[in-house]
Amino acid sequence: MLQNVRRVNFAVLPGGPLVEQDDVALARALIAGNPGASRVAWDRFAPMVHRILKRTLGPGSEVEDLAQEVFLCLFRKAKTLREPKVLKAFVISITALTARAELRRRRTRRWLHLDVDIIASVHPDPEARQALVRFYEILDGVGAEDRTAFVLRFMEDMELTEVASALDVSLSTTKRRLARVWKRISTLVQRDPALAHYLSSLPRQDLS
Repeated sequence: MLQNVRRVNFAVLPGGPLVEQDDVALARALIAGNPGASRVAWDRFAPMVHRILKRTLGPGSEVEDLAQEVFLCLFRKAKTLREPKVLKAFVISITALTARAELRRRRTRRWLHLDVDIIASVHPDPEARQALVRFYEILDGVGAEDRTAFVLRFMEDMELTEVASALDVSLSTTKRRLARVWKRISTLVQRDPALAHYLSSLPRQDLS
């Protein structure tokens, strides 16, 4: 549990007519401090945020707390958003930064064995569960930036430009990073008896 996250019950926040508006209108409402904007932003982007966090970190009870952290950061920084049309990219960037920070905390505190136990307890199929555990053990051997890039590109199916924006690096750096991490992960997956069967389900490398 992340003790430094102030929990917010987004379900009780008002939404109002903003529910019917596009991201640009929502961004402007967040910038202006509209009280209904927080609830609408949560409803609109929370599924994506949870999905990115789960795929980057693996299933775990802290994902909900990290999602709260993402949105609290969004609300604090909303006034710094100069282009309302990039609200979704802004949320993705905050999510990526939050995930990378959590990966660094995990590595520092050596929580790998706890993470594996959590993953093993949530998947009903023993064979698939073992494969999932092994896959996240491989991901745990990858740097935070490379791991986040891999998830955004190959598991979230984001465009290269979106990944570069989320990681705040150039497109060329993103391509090099993805080529490197793809080669490493696919090689390790192919060599692992528990994962070789699932190799065909890995996303294809496309860095064009």
